[in-house]
Amino acid sequence: LWSLPALAIAAIYPFTKRWFSIPQAILGFAFSMGIPMAFAAVRNDDWELAAILVAANFFWVLAYDTEYAMVDREDDLKIGIKTAAITFGTFDVAAVMTCYVITLLILYLIGKTLHYGLLYQMGLGLAGLIAMYHFFLIRHRERMQCFKAFRHNNWFGAAIFFGLVAELNLKHWLF
Repeated sequence: LWSLPALAIAAIYPFTKRWFSIPQAILGFAFSMGIPMAFAAVRNDDWELAAILVAANFFWVLAYDTEYAMVDREDDLKIGIKTAAITFGTFDVAAVMTCYVITLLILYLIGKTLHYGLLYQMGLGLAGLIAMYHFFLIRHRERMQCFKAFRHNNWFGAAIFFGLVAELNLKHWLF
């Protein structure tokens, strides 16, 4: 059943660039729909955790897709497409960095709640350093540097992923 709203959100996303000021938010929901689908398929419990993970993922998508929108800002203005980079205006860099901070803060709080330790926190710390690197890439709003930051998000995700995997494997091995 979760796939039905996911399909609807994915289907309307391309059209939101004409009428919604921050279509990246719709993309954030579209890319986050896999979380409740996975919880329904595998766990079918702890929906509060699922909702919190959706929020963390939503803000990450908003951050990296705004970096991408910064690449196309001039072209989007010419053709009348709306994006977060246009809506945030001179606050685009601050908005991107705020979204990264919110993402990491949510993930940190999840880790504290689930009693994750140093390895998980190290993964989040590394992701935080990667986000700071993105700041240095996007701060002057140069097209290719913003695109580089956007493409670099696989490392942000990888840092979180490997910190989580290391933490869970250590707990499994020790206990």
